[in-house]
Amino acid sequence: MADARSFFGPDDPPPYTEECLEGDSDFLITVDHASARIPASLGTLGVSPSELTRHIAWDIGALGVARGLSRRLNATLIASNYSRLVIDCNRDPHVPSAIPLISEYTAIPGNEGLSEAARQQRVDALFTPYQSRIAALLDARAAAGRRTILVSQHSMTPTFKGQSRAMHAAILYNRDRRFAGAMLDLLRADPTRVIADNEPYFVSDDTDYTVPVHAERRGLLHVEIEVRQDLVTTDSGQAEWADRIAHALVQARQLCLGE
Repeated sequence: MADARSFFGPDDPPPYTEECLEGDSDFLITVDHASARIPASLGTLGVSPSELTRHIAWDIGALGVARGLSRRLNATLIASNYSRLVIDCNRDPHVPSAIPLISEYTAIPGNEGLSEAARQQRVDALFTPYQSRIAALLDARAAAGRRTILVSQHSMTPTFKGQSRAMHAAILYNRDRRFAGAMLDLLRADPTRVIADNEPYFVSDDTDYTVPVHAERRGLLHVEIEVRQDLVTTDSGQAEWADRIAHALVQARQLCLGE
């Protein structure tokens, strides 16, 4: 295992943040791309400060929405504390794009020519602690006889490579559509909101990790949610979508579990 300790500076936070650990909700909320932070040892990866505020570095507004869900549902939340430009915590580290050389149109010079040891250091310092903590939380809940519905909260840019996205939000899934289908129907009940079905992304083993590994392999009900970033850049926008999603989550739970 590569030495992860030299990776962090004295002011760098731990690999992940967790909140509401005593929450009694069935829901466990994850935020894989919650932060644009880069460890001090890596500087800016050669990327301009303005680029690091964009969607290429993080899921803008996703953490705010997730925290709103956590408060409304009394649900445990875990969020990665570092940018997906360092390593994507929702992608198998063996996939080359887990440490991207380019994101949209932006080159990431600090990711070029990495040695295997340098790649492994990022895995050991950021990816493994975050994903291992999710596994530990799920193991503890299972041992205690607690049900878990996994909610993976994300956000999407309103324009990608010049293409505008008309949907306000999207419901994503892979093999198991049980809970996602219920969420899709409930959110689409509001005629003023366009909710996409597995667009502009979809969950797969090649492009995702949290849902396939933690939810599908355990047979857990789950959903991945994308909200358009221009709708959740403000506190009020985040609160509005947290209200909307929380209401749908509660209803979907009742529909799927008959309770």
